[in-house]
Amino acid sequence: MGKKLWLFYALTTALLWGVWGAFIEIPEKAGFPATLGYSVWALTMIPGGIFALIKLKGQLDTDRRSVFLGLGAGLLGCGGQLILFEALRIGPAYLIFPFISIAPVSTIILSYIFLKERARRVAWYGIGAAVIAVFLLSYQPPGHSVVSGYLWILLSLLVAFMWSMQSFTLKFSNNLMRAESLVIYTVIASLLLIPVAILMTDFSQDINWSFEGPGLTAIIQFLNAIGFITLVFAFRYGKAIFVSPMVNAMPPVITVVLSLILYQVIPHPITISGMVLAVLAAFLMALEPDETTAQNSDKINSSKLIPNSEE
Repeated sequence: MGKKLWLFYALTTALLWGVWGAFIEIPEKAGFPATLGYSVWALTMIPGGIFALIKLKGQLDTDRRSVFLGLGAGLLGCGGQLILFEALRIGPAYLIFPFISIAPVSTIILSYIFLKERARRVAWYGIGAAVIAVFLLSYQPPGHSVVSGYLWILLSLLVAFMWSMQSFTLKFSNNLMRAESLVIYTVIASLLLIPVAILMTDFSQDINWSFEGPGLTAIIQFLNAIGFITLVFAFRYGKAIFVSPMVNAMPPVITVVLSLILYQVIPHPITISGMVLAVLAAFLMALEPDETTAQNSDKINSSKLIPNSEE
């Protein structure tokens, strides 16, 4: 891997989320609601949290700042997912996902202003290509549903805001606490929202409780859970202006390729254009020379042996 740790973790996240995206609709179409799928996903996060705690040798960052940032990042991501379920219930997917695709743009702007992240010109070309790719890959052909009301627009924008803030918080937090602690607090946040997901579930419908429902969901969602862990480490070693657009642009490419192979689904020309741009973007961002991005994390690992005054 050399020094390209951020690229390794970002591409690993993209691969895992891309495979997850290709298969996640199987249990949903078989009659297992997405809200219950969230609950299963939260449970599949537990092994990653245990692994992180073992790596920390039980020395979790417990100062108020770490707890606030860790739980905040987790609640932003998980809460955004639940709000997305509600947005999709009342609004059209072909309009909702383009709204959500602006999330990387906000993360890039925040990181540029507040974290002072910079890049060479060729890398900015890659970032720009990735942002455009996200918009193109979010394209879905219009359905026949009647669009009414504006609540779905507000919910879509809220999801985009929450996910952009999660990415920014993950990078900001990685400069102040250990990545393993971030993983653990996100696991806690995901578990805290399980009751909300259950309340959102329509139990009046037929629910598939066979292995094809929760069992298959657990296997597929485990890919999502591992992908989040690698995402945290991608932000630990890399700049948010690179990681955020890459992990948003690359997974749909893998999902589309797998769908083409497994289901013979021919992508729309707009989607193909997005795929080409996403691959080009990843190549251009990978050309950025490495900096000592883990320096702060290494300092944290040693400084955490000294009690924090806020504890």
